[in-house]
Amino acid sequence: MPMERREQTMLLNFVLASFVFLVSIRDGSARITSSFIRSEWPAVDLPLDHEAFAVPKGYNAPQQVHITQGDYDGKAVIISWVTPDEPGPSHVQYGTSESKFQTSLEGTVRNYTFHEYKSGYIHHCVLEDLEYKTKYYYRIGSGDSSREFWFETPPKIDPDASYKFGIIGDLGQTFNSLSTLEHYIQSGAEAVLYVGDLSYADRYEYNDVGLRWDTWGRFVERSTAYHPWIWSAGNHEIDYMPYMREVVPFKNFLYRYTTPYLASNSSSPLWYAVRRASAHIIVLSSYSPFVKYTPQYMWLQEELKRVDREKTPWLIVLMHIPLYNSNGAHYMEGESMRSVFESWFIKYKVDVIFAGHVHAYERSYRFSNIDYNITSGNRYPLPDKSAPVYITVGDGGNQEGLAAKFLDPQPEYSAFREASYGHSTLEINNRTHAIYHWNRNDDGKKVPTDSFILHNQYWRTNRRRRKLKHFLLTVIDEVADM
Repeated sequence: MPMERREQTMLLNFVLASFVFLVSIRDGSARITSSFIRSEWPAVDLPLDHEAFAVPKGYNAPQQVHITQGDYDGKAVIISWVTPDEPGPSHVQYGTSESKFQTSLEGTVRNYTFHEYKSGYIHHCVLEDLEYKTKYYYRIGSGDSSREFWFETPPKIDPDASYKFGIIGDLGQTFNSLSTLEHYIQSGAEAVLYVGDLSYADRYEYNDVGLRWDTWGRFVERSTAYHPWIWSAGNHEIDYMPYMREVVPFKNFLYRYTTPYLASNSSSPLWYAVRRASAHIIVLSSYSPFVKYTPQYMWLQEELKRVDREKTPWLIVLMHIPLYNSNGAHYMEGESMRSVFESWFIKYKVDVIFAGHVHAYERSYRFSNIDYNITSGNRYPLPDKSAPVYITVGDGGNQEGLAAKFLDPQPEYSAFREASYGHSTLEINNRTHAIYHWNRNDDGKKVPTDSFILHNQYWRTNRRRRKLKHFLLTVIDEVADM
């Protein structure tokens, strides 16, 4: 065979091999279990006198400041804070110029007890009718003890609005947690999708439970006072402690962290939805009833019908327990919710589902397990182009340590997994593409470790697939004609 012909044949084989490899990645036959073993910092909480928990100076100075979205479409913000000594003023002064506050709004204030612990005075104030894509400055407190912060509103609802989310779960308040938080702040993300388990205060007893909720609020304030965190609750927010005569679930969490649940017609702050830029974000509660006829079930059924992919093409779901998980920790705990909701997620073409709970990182291919009905059908998950990508990011750094034991062999649905701490980002570019990154904490350094381009499920049309097929055939024809 002439040399030129052999080179053409080799090039053609390379193109075909590359195509087969890419298809294998897409369809889930190229799986990776990372061999990286990190030298873990001690999984213990920071000491109470650590500078990360510093109390702001001044009598009754506001602390534990955090913001979240305050309405359905991103034109409102809920500002929350705690005053430790007395209620003090509950108003927020704000405006679009630094130190020039044109408007003042009054909020609400309340406190609570947990066993013998008495909380500070918890304030919530909703700023409404804000302008999109605008930087606002705000001041809370009074006199020399007042404090000033800022936030930026998202772009208006638009299918091609770009936006960058951070994703964090199971953070806690250890040295590893501090590394995760600092890396997120450096990421350039504009809001956090938080997938549950905040303070891990329930690992303490009696008055220390409330105390560790306070330290966590001060710990995350460096971010939460400026960037909205979209909250979801995990098992460590339940705080069910009969031995202390505390049996109301989520008591600490619900007093401190409010959500705009009424804006999405939800009956509970534990499940709700918001729209932000080009994304429709649905928050579910893994530890609230969700089977047929329950309030969460009925609400989700209606909320999915409200999603308008022409306006918000990106459909994102947050929950705490992962539906697909190949780690020995919490294995199959998500089966009950998967059996109830998975068919809906496929029907409505959910793009990605973020969860926590497992203290490791894992990303799936697009698989589903909706064909099996107990007596017949396929019993194992199968590739499904209509299914979401499932990503577990319960790797924030809490005191329980890493979940290092993965199932062997690695299941077909699992694309990448690693037992390390870290955080993720999802950068939406337009209605068709978003770039996802998972960043490992490696001895205090942020190390990009897993990434892929997320193609939007709604806009992933037959026309685009035909264009890709036409392109590949053109390349093959050109190589053959050389």
